Amino acid sequence: MGEGQATNFVFITGGVVSSLGKGVSAAAIASLLQAHGYKVRTRKLDPYLNIDPGTMSPYEHGEVFVTEDGAETDLDLGHYERFTDVLATKNDNITTGQIYKNLLEEERKGVGKLLGRTMQIVPHVTDAIKEFVMAELSNEDFVLCEIGGTVGDIESLPFLEAIRQIGNDLGRARVFYIHMTLLPYMRAAGELKTKPTQHSVKELLSVGIQPDMLICRAESAVEDKARLKISRFCNVAAESVVAAPDLESCYEIPVCYTKAHVDRLLLKHFRLPSKTKAPDARWQKILHATKSKTERVVIAIVGKYTGYGDAYLSLVEALRHGGLGNNTEVDIAWLESEKLEAPTFPEKFFENVGGILIPGGFGERGSQGKIDAVRFARTRKIPFLGICFGMQMAVIEYARNMLGLEGAISTEFSKKSNSNAETVVCMQHESFFEEASKEKGGTMRLGAYPCTIKNKTLAYSIYQCSEISERHRHRYEINWQYLERFEKKGMLFSGTSHIGIKAKATNGSAEKNDTEEAENGLKNGLFGNQNFSLPTCRSHGSNHLILPEIVELSQEQHPWFLGVQFHPELKSRPFAPHPIFRHFVEAASKHGKLV
Repeated sequence: MGEGQATNFVFITGGVVSSLGKGVSAAAIASLLQAHGYKVRTRKLDPYLNIDPGTMSPYEHGEVFVTEDGAETDLDLGHYERFTDVLATKNDNITTGQIYKNLLEEERKGVGKLLGRTMQIVPHVTDAIKEFVMAELSNEDFVLCEIGGTVGDIESLPFLEAIRQIGNDLGRARVFYIHMTLLPYMRAAGELKTKPTQHSVKELLSVGIQPDMLICRAESAVEDKARLKISRFCNVAAESVVAAPDLESCYEIPVCYTKAHVDRLLLKHFRLPSKTKAPDARWQKILHATKSKTERVVIAIVGKYTGYGDAYLSLVEALRHGGLGNNTEVDIAWLESEKLEAPTFPEKFFENVGGILIPGGFGERGSQGKIDAVRFARTRKIPFLGICFGMQMAVIEYARNMLGLEGAISTEFSKKSNSNAETVVCMQHESFFEEASKEKGGTMRLGAYPCTIKNKTLAYSIYQCSEISERHRHRYEINWQYLERFEKKGMLFSGTSHIGIKAKATNGSAEKNDTEEAENGLKNGLFGNQNFSLPTCRSHGSNHLILPEIVELSQEQHPWFLGVQFHPELKSRPFAPHPIFRHFVEAASKHGKLV
């Protein structure tokens, strides 16, 4: 931001129907403004009453995107990061639930602005929204805010009122409103219909917002005749009625918007200079790479939410990025893990598959199918990648079939007392990560954690360094009591995190850092009454818990077998594929040529 220059705000709303692509459009526009040399920040305002999407079913809301600082956020923040490479934080996504929770807690405590006051939607809720929009900024030239939901929804009204007020507070010269709508195609009439867009704009006008630009989604090209009609009836300049037809790839959107001069219209409104003739140059390169691929590979994703693609959105994008890094088209074979739980393993599902990937997940349903898929990949020497829950299933499979521990389990889905049970995956104890809580939301190991990688391993060859940082979202960990037994049988734990322990004294005294106390707490709470000693790290001190982060098999056992406790897909970019996915696609492509 130039000296004395104020931050400008762009608000993106949606109408007619949901799922129009507001998030990816906001990300694309932000990337174009960034290409002009401006500093951008992108935020999401979600009108639903949940505190965050952390406890919501993937079928209900899609994937949960985790930020570096551990916030469980809307999947659109993944779009923002992938397009701009600006790291999102907990300050970039808020919900109605969060706002109400904060206000009600303040009112109950009798502090702040609400002391002795009647709490109302206007001004208290709207003021809280405005404060969020403008908080935690660092000399950004542009802040783009996407308002979730659809204009006309009851729950979105406070957000629309808040952004209307921001337009008045800052002046229209610093605010720009974009409204995204749908132009449905009526096959019987053989034309796109503009009336739903007209009514949507009328609904927006009813709350006091005149859009500066309309982005009209459609299945096919939008004729100028339709754009002019929309311009007349919606009081928007014809050049600002932007056609957004369906595209093969979301990475075509910046190119489409550049052709429609979306970036230049925004700069014109804010009276800012254009700093490049080709803001979409980076995306042109991505599209060229996408369309010039010479190889093709099929990768099977074995999961429990395969019926809804958004449940694994970042994962799918990361595989595509890995394909870009290898000049390879990645075709995904979606396999419902429960369907693999048959008396005879259905090998036919894996015909022509170059690699097998088991993603994150929760719960027992479908877990045996995932374990069977791991064994198939291991014994048939098919490149395998297990992420989070997928890594845990790989460890359980190896324990059962290579260590001879038939009772190997995870306490996540097997809590019954069993004399033969071997707890190789178990709950992380709240004494070291969270306050004791029975709540589900926000009680996992979340966000970025460091990981140390051993030399001369597959993991090291992938990362080319010994210290990395990756994002997590899980409650359960590999039980380190078994590490030595696993490694004797050929499963190497090539990456570990060292977590500082602050154990609580059991006698009610003040907290203390004490290894013996930590061992007692772990023995009584994490692994049951099993005898063990707390593993320590010489370089980090005795009060550090060692958590397995990466497992692999030696090259003698398997050509490419890797499990990671973290979620590498969250840090992959189209112009910088994550190394794990680049190497996995490369290995899968080589194997695919052999089948």
